[in-house]
Amino acid sequence: MNRHARVVLQAGALAGTLDLTAAIVVSWLRANVAPIRIMQSIAAGLLGQASYDDGWGTAALGVGLHFMIATSWAAIFYAASQRIRVLVSQWPIAGLVYGIGVYLFMNFVVLPLSAFPPPRNPPTLTSRAIGMTIIMLCIGLPIAWVVRRASVGLHRR
Repeated sequence: MNRHARVVLQAGALAGTLDLTAAIVVSWLRANVAPIRIMQSIAAGLLGQASYDDGWGTAALGVGLHFMIATSWAAIFYAASQRIRVLVSQWPIAGLVYGIGVYLFMNFVVLPLSAFPPPRNPPTLTSRAIGMTIIMLCIGLPIAWVVRRASVGLHRR
């Protein structure tokens, strides 16, 4: 596997794991939502309401989709970092800002265009703030950190 693919896969795996874990923990603490329901909710973007009827099969699909999406975000950041060096030199700020962009794109472009069932009530400001914070800390920051770490490692050789 080449160096570029390894960096993207590492960043996607780390971000995907942190984000999914945070979503499961926060949903359980705030609303006693079972982990399987979170995983099925991810699959609902593709399957709609039917994702909640198929147990662990759609939960597994949701996990696969989640890691594919996280790895895609990692690939985008990595590709951009090859041309925009400030993403590496100022990685904490770049990662947090990237997380905001990911949150906005996922919530205001991807979700409305997906098959995800519309919520009964609009999300509260608190839930939006929690969601954005999770994406900033669990997607943007870890992706930027892995890319920075790989970039520094290259310059030592």
